[in-house]
Amino acid sequence: MVFSLARAFVSSLAVLVLCDSVWAGRAECQYPTADPLSGCAADTLLVGPPGTANVDFTTVQSAVLSLPNDTTPYTILVLPGNYTEQVNVTRPGPVTLLGQTVAPTDRTQNAVSIVWAAIAGTGDNAYTSTLTVAPTLNASLTGAGPDGNTVPPGTPFGNVDFRAYNIDLVNDYAPYSDDPSLAISISYANAGFYYCGFYSYQDTIYIGKLGNTYIYDSEIAGQTDFLYGFGTLWVQSSLLSLRSCGGGITAWKGTNTTFVNSYGVYIVDSEVRKANSSLNIEGQCALGRPWNAQDRSIFAYTYLDNSIEPSGYIPWAGVAGGRIDFNTTMAEFRDYGPGFNLTGREEAGITQLMTPEEYAPYDRVEKVFQYPFSGEYGNVAWIDQTPWVLW
Repeated sequence: MVFSLARAFVSSLAVLVLCDSVWAGRAECQYPTADPLSGCAADTLLVGPPGTANVDFTTVQSAVLSLPNDTTPYTILVLPGNYTEQVNVTRPGPVTLLGQTVAPTDRTQNAVSIVWAAIAGTGDNAYTSTLTVAPTLNASLTGAGPDGNTVPPGTPFGNVDFRAYNIDLVNDYAPYSDDPSLAISISYANAGFYYCGFYSYQDTIYIGKLGNTYIYDSEIAGQTDFLYGFGTLWVQSSLLSLRSCGGGITAWKGTNTTFVNSYGVYIVDSEVRKANSSLNIEGQCALGRPWNAQDRSIFAYTYLDNSIEPSGYIPWAGVAGGRIDFNTTMAEFRDYGPGFNLTGREEAGITQLMTPEEYAPYDRVEKVFQYPFSGEYGNVAWIDQTPWVLW
């Protein structure tokens, strides 16, 4: 028994040392130096604003387009600045975007922003996104109706391991909810974001079909349905900033696949707060509303400020039945703070207050992220586990 414990300790220590080494390598590349690429991998590409000396590219998209359409991993280091552009990543091989920063574990000091300004209007939401990770246009289209856009059979899975660190992604079409205006769109791809910012007002983050996205220690700001989609999104240890109230924080659809799936949005160990103290929105913001009756949205171990409606979630107004039936999972598990009103939740009867047994099937990333097409669980190799292992 003593030997087993000692071996477990040594194994854990080895993992910590390896993780610390991985983190140190990334931080060394990101930290500003006279030679920006000092400490970076040999094949790292350098992006800087126009007029910057010795950079490879002046836009992030031009750097992405220079990459071969294969499975070779590439890293792109982006120097401080505001980059007004849309970025589309279609290649299958791993891509890592690093924002140069003096504080690689502090999103509040991010110095790189990718900014676009567009709303859907009469077009598909996909055309508005500041960053899109998807293999084809058809795969990224949102579409309408309960099933959304039909992705053509044979569409390949896209990027297997996209990562971004210390980059803010902004769609600033208007300083209020106007129409869908996406900061990111992820479909048929795996994408992880660490110490990033996502800023819009309506539909800030879209996770499309077969999309898997993990967000860690980041800020997500919005007003209306600003986490929405068909795929699987896990938000860990992050801040959800309420810029006002409209619709809900979440709006998810069930998705038709050839396998039983755990699609949905999971907000874990995070905070929901109004964006600034001048907002008078007490009791007005909903945790979510069902984009269709197969919605699965869960807030767990999350602090809620007093902006949240007493009912928690709400039905979809103006639709018969509110898009709620026995398939709908709009739930909480051990949330707390002034926005958690137990009496209000129970009286409204909309929010499911999960027991430990009910939450257990969704309590780890390995239980919700699935491999495309097969549906096998445990599709997590693309998630950078360094931050939370060390924490």
